[in-house]
Formats: sequence, structure tokens, C-alpha cells
Amino acid sequence: MIAENLQEIKLNLPKNVTLVAVSKTKPIIDIQEVYNAGQRIFGENRIQEMVDKYEKLPKDIKWHMIGHLQRNKVKYMAHFVDLIHGVDDFKTLKEIDKQAKKHNRIINCLLQAHIAEEDTKFGLSFNEIEEILASKELTELKNVNITGLMGMATFTDDKEQIKKEFSSLKTLFDKLQNKNPNIKTLSMGMSGDYLLGINCGSTMVRIGSSIFGSRNYIV
Repeated sequence: MIAENLQEIKLNLPKNVTLVAVSKTKPIIDIQEVYNAGQRIFGENRIQEMVDKYEKLPKDIKWHMIGHLQRNKVKYMAHFVDLIHGVDDFKTLKEIDKQAKKHNRIINCLLQAHIAEEDTKFGLSFNEIEEILASKELTELKNVNITGLMGMATFTDDKEQIKKEFSSLKTLFDKLQNKNPNIKTLSMGMSGDYLLGINCGSTMVRIGSSIFGSRNYIV
């Protein structure tokens, strides 16, 4: 069923939208099935779990770090991570740059915007994002590449609320893209709201349970 779920979702995705299969808590056998069905981009929210899977799975997989990032753990993934979604302060960018330099790599990053009403969601204000992108300090970081924005909507059934939050992020994205053509990725939308995210202009969606089924949380 996993491979069938993947194909069904792909049929609903426009060509300009990238699918990140969220494989957190899922066993190697399930990820391998999705890989065998053609998926090459996978997202994890815990660095150690991603490192373990990186070591056991094919090396042409592009691993995305989609969870909240602890600076002291960047070093464990700096040699292979393809894209970091949740950068929410400049100190984290500096640490990513430092660790990427050790491996002679440039690591792609998204700045996480706080668009939800919940206090539990991480992220930068829109003003903070603009300040980082305009800062002289950013030009001194040679081993990070900010390629776009990421946002997580409020956890609610109110589709108008989600639409309002996604649309506000799309407005910022368009504004920044006009100044910086390097800003190309807008990551918003998960299993419950990815179609709404796409309708609001998302170019990347993070889908887990709709592919793999309900998550196996370890208590």
C-alpha cells in the first residue's frame, strides 16, 4: 500500500512541486519500498535517526532535516544533509556554515517563518527574515546557501485560517524573490494541508502519514 499511496500523491502534485517523503520513526524496510517506487527525497526530524538511515540506505537519497535544529548536532549531518528546512536564528546559520566548511560543502537552507498562532511553533518573524537576508554578516558565510522559506500553519481544521497563514508567507516569498533570485523554494504543506499549501503557492510539500500510514512514536 505504501508504494500505491506514493503514486497517488504524485499524481496530485504539479510538476513544479517537490515531494519530501517524511520518514521519521519509519523502519528501513518501509523507506526502501518508497525508494524502490522512485522517491529520492526523504525528510527526518531527528539528526541521529537520519544519520542511522543515511548509513544503511542508498547514497543517492537526498536527506532533508525538517525538524527543529539543535546547533550542537549540526556536525553529525554536515557531511551529507541536502537541505535544512528549519533554520530559525542566525547563530544556527553560522554553525551550519562552520560545519559545512569542514567538509568543503555548501549546505542549502530554508529560513523558517513563524506563521502559526500557536506559541509552540518555532520560526522567525518576517522582519527578522528580511534583516538576515539583507545583513552583511550573511555575505560572510560562504558555506551556506539560503534557497527559500519554510512555514508550518496552525494545527486546526479551520481551512481559512491555514489559507491566511500560507498566503501571508507566499506574499513574503514573492517580495524576497524579487530582490534575490536565489530564493526559489517555498516549503509549506504537510499530509493534512498540502493541497491547500500548493494552492497558496508552495513549491515543496512534506508528506509522511499519507504515504507511510500513521506514525510509530517511541515513548
